[in-house]
This record gives sequence, structure tokens and C-alpha cells, in this order.
Amino acid sequence: MADNDVLQVTEARLNITHGGQNGDLPDTVAFDATDGDVRTWATEAVRTGTVPGLRRDEQATFHDFVVDRFPATDARPYNLIQLRPKTPFGA
Repeated sequence: MADNDVLQVTEARLNITHGGQNGDLPDTVAFDATDGDVRTWATEAVRTGTVPGLRRDEQATFHDFVVDRFPATDARPYNLIQLRPKTPFGA
């Protein structure tokens, strides 16, 4: 995200971790989107190869991934949604 990009209070950046790689969806998403919507957007983007930092994966699926939401802070002045694999910690 460029320094001059300003997101609306209802928007968020979507960060995706997949296959040991990490990248942000180029377009903003609705911060209050359903987890299902977030997983669908990520699936489409990774399958088509439109996420900088992530390899295209035509078989990508995120149905077991965790959706974390973080409101804007002084240090990060925009809302963030992270989509990540479940971790073995606490299992």
C-alpha cells in the first residue's frame, strides 16, 4: 500500500499467507465481510495469480484457514484482515 493511500473506515487490506508465502490482495475489501466472503476472494485471487508475493495456485482452497481482523491503530492506520493457515499450537 502506498503511503498516500487512504482507506475508508469500512475498508480493509486483506493479507494472505499460503504455501509459505505472504502477500496483500491489491484491492481493498469490506472490513465487515463474512469469513466466507474473505475465503472466496482469496481463493479466486490466488488461483488467478493476482496476489503480489504469492505464486499462482490453481488448486488453492482456504476453507480451513483462520480469518483474523485487526482494527486500525496509530502504527497501522488502516484495518487489516489476515487469512492464515491454522497452526498446531495448542492442539
